[in-house]
This record gives sequence, structure tokens and C-alpha cells, in this order.
Amino acid sequence: MSAPTPTPHPTGTAGGGKTTRRRRSGPRTWLAVLPLLAFTGLCFGIPLGAIAFGAVTRTDTATGATRLTGEHLARSLQGPYLGSLLGSVQLSALTALIGGVLGVLVAQAVVTSRSQALRGAALTASGVLANFGGVPLAFAFIATAGISGVLTQLADLTDLGWNLYSFTGLAVVYLYFLTPLMVLVIVPALDGLRPQWREAAQNNGATAWQFWRHVGLPVLAPSLLGGFVLLFGTAFAAHATAAALVGGSVPLVTLKIADALSGNVLTGQENVALALGLDMIVIAGLVMAVYLPLQRRSARWLR
Repeated sequence: MSAPTPTPHPTGTAGGGKTTRRRRSGPRTWLAVLPLLAFTGLCFGIPLGAIAFGAVTRTDTATGATRLTGEHLARSLQGPYLGSLLGSVQLSALTALIGGVLGVLVAQAVVTSRSQALRGAALTASGVLANFGGVPLAFAFIATAGISGVLTQLADLTDLGWNLYSFTGLAVVYLYFLTPLMVLVIVPALDGLRPQWREAAQNNGATAWQFWRHVGLPVLAPSLLGGFVLLFGTAFAAHATAAALVGGSVPLVTLKIADALSGNVLTGQENVALALGLDMIVIAGLVMAVYLPLQRRSARWLR
């Protein structure tokens, strides 16, 4: 008696049902994402297009004709504009690095603490301080650590060379909201480190340093880099705090853009301001291009 002949699957494979479901779920997934894509295009694509168009065009005031030109981009990479761009990159990189290290240390203390009240208080305070910036933050530091500030007078900080209205002073002010922001970003990643990994390392004779060197830091590297990117972008785009605190004494690209748009330096420099904005977008894109591949690499470890 011969064995019954198996009935072929409608899709031609044993796993055809899953393939069919996957194929059918594709269009539905795209339809679900369409509102987000439309919102992104409306809020980011149109402004980006307007900035790029203004940065590479020039309008003749007499005839109203518009023509392509690279003059604005070239000017944005020369003289004081280039200095302000480099100053913003230096300030952002320095504060992002220091704020990232301090934030990781605070987050590690919060995660390893057994007190839920301390954890809740630290995360709540971090959420409040990370969003406290602008003119109120500048005024608070001026009243506290300015030339006539309370702390400056009590500790004689002026005799020690302290100057709030300088590159160093502005960096300290930025750390006030960048460090809490890093705490909020890195705490979930630290929670994702499984205790079994540490136990397995200890059972194999690894020290705490070896665990962090070969397991902890490689797994957390994308999250750490992502936090650095976020802090860099936040500091790079900050304007109100720097404008209220240092004015033009510290060269920053956001201050140069504001001066060019308002005509404080030279009239007719609006397109140069758009070129500077395009330079900022390019720098932010390059930083993100470094982060995204590492994020995909470690996503499987922190699920």
C-alpha cells in the first residue's frame, strides 16, 4: 500500500502561509506609516527645501530674477562665519563629552541603587532640569555665578579666574541641562544589561573591569554614542541661553545666523544665514551617519 501523496500547499512551500501574511502586511504597514511620513515631510522636508533653495540662489533686487550661485555657501565657510561654525562644533563636542560621562556615572548610581524613591527623584529631577534652558537659565546663572553673583562673592571666584561670560562659563551652563538629558537617555540602556551576563563573567573569573571592557561597554556603545549625538545636537542648536549670557563674545553659529537675519552686521545677508543653517544640517547629518550603523548592530542585544 503506497503512502498518500501530500497535497501541495497553495503557495508552493510549507511556509507559504507565513510568506502570504508577510506579503499582505507590507501595504498595511506602509499605510500606517503614511501619516508619520506626511508629518515629517511637512514639518521637516519643506523647511529643509526652503533653506537649501535660499542657500544656493540669489535674487536680483532690480529685476526680481533668481539665479543659482555658490556665493552664499562659500561665504559661510570663510572668515568669522567659519570661526563661529568651528566654535559651535568645539563647544558642542566638549559639553557633549563631559555631559555624557557625568550622565553615565549618575545613571549607573541610579540603576544600581535599591531605593525606588531615590530612582524616582533622580529621574524626575533629570526630566525637569533637561528642559530648563533659555533666558531663565542664563538669568539664574548670572544671579548665582555672574560678576556680582552670590556664589562668586562668597567664594571669591573672580580671584580664581572664573568668568561666566566666556567659553568655559558657557560650557558649564550647558552642562546644567545636558547632564540630566544624558541620564534620561542612558538609564533604559543600563536597565537592559542582563544580570546573567555579569554572573556568567564572574563565574568565568572575570573582574568588574573585564566585564565592562568586553561585555558592558560594547553592548552600550551605540546607546552611549546615541546619547552623545543627542547632546551634541542639543548644544549645537542652542541659541537663547548663549544669546542672553555671552552675546557676541563667544563665536557661535546660531548667534551669527541671528545677526545675519536681523541685519545687525550687514544688510542683505539673509541667504548667508540660510547657508549657515544648511552647514549645520550637513554637520548633524554626518554625526547621525556614524551613529545609525552602530545602533542596528547592538539592537539585538538590548531587546
